[in-house]
Amino acid sequence: MTDHPFPVLMIGGAGVVGAHAVRILRQLHPTLPLAIAGRSLARAQALADEVGHAAAVAVNLTRQDLGLPAGSRYSAIVIFLKDDRLNAMRYAQRQGTPFICLSSSTFEIGLEVAQFIHGPGKAPIYLAGHWLAGASLMPALLLAREYREIDEIHLGVLVDEMDLGGPAAHADYERIVGSSPAALVLKEGRFAWVKGDDAKTEVRGIDGVVRQADAYAPFDIISLAAATNARNIRLDLVVGESASRRRGEAFSTEMQITVDGILATGSRTRSVHQIVHPAGQAPLTGLGAALAVERLVGARGDDPVAPGLYMPELLIDPAYYVSRMSEFGARMAQQDEPVGAHIQ
Repeated sequence: MTDHPFPVLMIGGAGVVGAHAVRILRQLHPTLPLAIAGRSLARAQALADEVGHAAAVAVNLTRQDLGLPAGSRYSAIVIFLKDDRLNAMRYAQRQGTPFICLSSSTFEIGLEVAQFIHGPGKAPIYLAGHWLAGASLMPALLLAREYREIDEIHLGVLVDEMDLGGPAAHADYERIVGSSPAALVLKEGRFAWVKGDDAKTEVRGIDGVVRQADAYAPFDIISLAAATNARNIRLDLVVGESASRRRGEAFSTEMQITVDGILATGSRTRSVHQIVHPAGQAPLTGLGAALAVERLVGARGDDPVAPGLYMPELLIDPAYYVSRMSEFGARMAQQDEPVGAHIQ
C-alpha cells in the first residue's frame, strides 16, 4: 500500500454509516491513518480506539476552516451528511485534497457542480449520491456489459421502515422526499420528471410480494444514462417491510436490478439480479464510501486521481466493486430469461 502521512478525515465517521466505512477501511487497509469526526467526540474517540491508527477530531461545518487547527492536512475528506454551506468541499479544494460527498440528490447536484466549476483544477471531487453510494449502480453496470442494446434498466430497491439509519441518513431522506419537485426517469430516450400518479407503481420484491413503490432519483439515473445506451431507466423505491422481517428475522435491504435488451450474442434477454444484505443499508453505503477513499488515496497502488469531477463508475471497476459487496455480506442471485427470437 502507498504510504500516506496524512489521515483521511471522516466527517460523520462516528455515525451509523460512517462507522461501517471506518471499520471496512480498517479491515481493507490496517495502517491507513484516519481522523474521525462525529456529533459526539466521545463516540468518535471510542471508535478511533477500537480500530487503531485513528484519532477523534472536532469539526464545525459553519466555519470555513471547519474549526480545524491551522496547518491540518488530510489525504482525503469524506462527508456522510449534508453540508448546506459547502464549507467542507471548499476546504478540500483550498487544500488540494480529494473530496467525497454522499448526501446530494439529483435535483440539487448543481451546488457541487457550480463549486467545482469555480475551482476545476484544485482537487478530485467524487460525488456518490447514488443508492447506497453505488450498491445498485455498479451491479447494473456490470450486468449491462453483456448487452449490445438495452431497452430498459429498472432498479427496484427496498429499505425497511425499521432501517432508515441514523440522524444524518434520516435527514437526507426527509429532505430529498420533501424537497424534490419530482423524480427523474429516462423514458424512450427522453429525460422526464415524474410526480403524482406517474411516479407511483408496484414492484414485485425478491420474495414475490407486490408492494407499492414511488419513483426516486438518486444519481443512478444520470450515471446509467451517461454510461449505457439504455432507452428507459427508472428507480422505484419501496419503504416497508423487508422479506426477512416478514419471515420474523431482522430487517434487510433489498435490490432487484432488471436489464432488458439484446445480448452481445444477439439473444433478446431479460436479466434479473437480486441483492440482499441481511444487516440493512448501512454496511453497503459504508462500503461504497470506503471503496471511494481507497481509490482516491491510491491505497491499492493506483495512480493518483487528477483534479476533476467524478462519479463511482469513472474510478472503480464495477466487477471489483461487486466482488467487494459479496465479500462484505451481500447475497446475490441472477436469473436470465430469453424473451424473444435471436437478433442478428
